[in-house]
Amino acid sequence: MQRTTIRSERVREEYQVIKHPSGLTICLYPMKGYSSTYALFATKYGSVDVTFKTDDDDDYVTVPEGIAHYLEHKLFENDDCDAFQLFAKTGANANAFTSFDKTAYLFSCSQKFEENLEILLSFVQEPYFTDDSVEKERGIIAQEIKMYEDDPGYRVFFNGLQALYHKNPVRIDIGGTVESIAKIDKDLLYRCYKTFYNLNNMMLSIAGNFDIDKTLEICDRLLKPTPDLGLKAVFPDEPEQIKTCETVQKLTCSMPLFNVFFKLPAYESSKGAKKYVLYNIILETVLGKTSAFYDRLLNEGLINNNFMVGVLSGRGFFTPSADGESCDPRKVFTEIKTALKSAKSAGLSEKEFENVRKKTYGELMGVHGSVSSTATNMVEAHFQGNSLFDLIEITADLTYSDAVNALAELDEENSCISVIEPVTDN
Repeated sequence: MQRTTIRSERVREEYQVIKHPSGLTICLYPMKGYSSTYALFATKYGSVDVTFKTDDDDDYVTVPEGIAHYLEHKLFENDDCDAFQLFAKTGANANAFTSFDKTAYLFSCSQKFEENLEILLSFVQEPYFTDDSVEKERGIIAQEIKMYEDDPGYRVFFNGLQALYHKNPVRIDIGGTVESIAKIDKDLLYRCYKTFYNLNNMMLSIAGNFDIDKTLEICDRLLKPTPDLGLKAVFPDEPEQIKTCETVQKLTCSMPLFNVFFKLPAYESSKGAKKYVLYNIILETVLGKTSAFYDRLLNEGLINNNFMVGVLSGRGFFTPSADGESCDPRKVFTEIKTALKSAKSAGLSEKEFENVRKKTYGELMGVHGSVSSTATNMVEAHFQGNSLFDLIEITADLTYSDAVNALAELDEENSCISVIEPVTDN
């Protein structure tokens, strides 16, 4: 068992990263003085992973969209009961989620941690699918997909990704489509489970009040060693330019919603982490709630307090964005591009950059006071090839010239806007 201690002198904290003989990576972050514990058992498998191969495959395999989400739904069941019932008996809060590039099963508790960990490790490693149960779940997931088809906030986001990307699977809803999930059967679920729920492709992340030795004893007893399959997931070649500059849909809402995306190449590992922090700080500096841009558009009634900026990033995708509500979304889009262009030509405010950088640093430091955020961020960092403390170190070391150079790389015209307009009575 390989054990590494990751320590940050800035945070004055440390955690253990263990490469277990089973193939699983285990991140353990005991937090003194806390009464609760948060644990995630996660796999590097999300909605974007539709084309892949292992050493056992002659060529790449493409599976229906939405299968990662479908698998998450089904894994909670076994032949006797479902895992939620087991967690309910211990008093733990349990959940699961599928994102673009990962799936995680989790619980939080303030008692019976070891018992809850045994439940988590057991049910995730024991898939149980039948033709009848898979068919029953299809109807449930189809209803969920249809529900989101009428959700303005959901649709403005995914419509924007479909305008931004030509082929990247991040443009497809995480749950897939009614048509794609119709192609999913028991055999496909087992195939994807065997491929992506291999312990070499997974990790266990725990933060809070727990005993490391007892935790590892449970892992030694319950983890089932699996050979490394040499898994490779690939993405189709994506053009540098956006697909279309605007997409509009009418749905029931009180005022128009918009989402603006800027297209940049995907970054990996430490470079991706630095770009993520940089573009978040740049957007906050130029467009955020402490900027002159925000005050002016707010006073002009073009935006309201729901206006937000940020960066959507993950394995295979990276896009700075802005979203909100406006009576004139296209005007806001023009103003955003003008503000970014002006920041390039006139120069980013060094004072404002420093203020936002320090604020970001403080927020990142504050995350370590939460067991849920700490455990979740360990998953995110590990799957990106980073440590939990990297974002703090990166933010502390960022310079004004870093921001200027990154802003120069952002083509404000290589962008798109998604708009949801209210349905009007004729």
